[in-house]
Amino acid sequence: MARPTTPPPSKAPTQPAGSPPTPEVTRRIEENRLRAKAIRDQREAHQRATNTEPTITKSASGFVPTESVHITKPVSSGTKRSHDELSRETSTAAGTNRDGRNKGDEEALRPARKFTKFVDYNMSSMTDTKGGFLSTEDDPHNYALGGGKKDDEQRPKNMTIQEWEKQQLIKNLQRHKTGPYEPGLSVLDDPNQRKRCRDCNSFEIDFVWQEVFHLSVCHRCKEKYPEKYSLLTKTECKEDYLLTDPELRDPELLPHLSKPNPHKSHWHDMMLFLRCQVEEYALNTKWGSAEALDAEFARRETQKRTRKESKFKEKLIELKRKTRTDAFRRQAGSLEKTGAKGFGDRIGGGRHVHDWGRTVLNAEGMTVKTCADCGMEVEELEL
Repeated sequence: MARPTTPPPSKAPTQPAGSPPTPEVTRRIEENRLRAKAIRDQREAHQRATNTEPTITKSASGFVPTESVHITKPVSSGTKRSHDELSRETSTAAGTNRDGRNKGDEEALRPARKFTKFVDYNMSSMTDTKGGFLSTEDDPHNYALGGGKKDDEQRPKNMTIQEWEKQQLIKNLQRHKTGPYEPGLSVLDDPNQRKRCRDCNSFEIDFVWQEVFHLSVCHRCKEKYPEKYSLLTKTECKEDYLLTDPELRDPELLPHLSKPNPHKSHWHDMMLFLRCQVEEYALNTKWGSAEALDAEFARRETQKRTRKESKFKEKLIELKRKTRTDAFRRQAGSLEKTGAKGFGDRIGGGRHVHDWGRTVLNAEGMTVKTCADCGMEVEELEL
């Protein structure tokens, strides 16, 4: 009996080709083409006779000169050159002078014929679109694109490096109120209105702290009494004095000094608080005393420890439940053979020693052996 074969796929019926034009239609198309060509030749001859030819110059490829496109050798409106132009070019080529010092228009060096259709683009007038990607012009404040956090962090194009460094130095001195921008001390002012240090009565106070923290203190006292005038971060205020974010962000309640983040320059600025102001608000206003603050801290730590222990116990109970269920499922088959009602009923007191039977093949094709007392099965490989 011959093996059946699959017949080849049938080809889709092809569409009938369109009928060719009749001789009458072909004759009309040719007459219209010749008539249009004659009208165009008459119009061009009339323009040459009256010197009214179009003045638009373009290259052989059809390029028109614009602000960004420069054409080195324009062509006339016609597709062919005149006999006078051809004869002039032939006579010039016959007496070509290859002296590079010759500056005459007719005897100047001409480019090769394959370079006469070259189109020169004016790169200075073109716009760099960055390939469609975002740039600093689209988002000047984006640090990831190369922009700065502030407008003055980037040097302007019309400014030299020396002028820009001088400008940054002046702004830094103005910001810290140091050098020539430090407020002057005059003995002619009213002594009652002159600001003094709250500890040593010195007139040389830190005017930045006076403006930010509204506190008159000199530089020497800041280093001498760190228990009062040291600066605390926002994290330390929240962990040590149990203050909240709304309280720390209120400048009227707790003023803060902003500084660049020392870990990452593109992160948010660091908020620094004065220790004496934080302690005064936390101990006297919010909690009432240091003992109340310690009691609240101990209560929160106890709650945190309790939640952690309860979570650990829940996970441990869940793990025991899963282990017990898996163990019961694994031993369900062997318990039915021994007649025990639960896992471990067959095993008596004391140390159990397995009494392994003969190695047999189970239904899955694995080599196993079973304990005669507890019914435990183990796999065994014979080498």
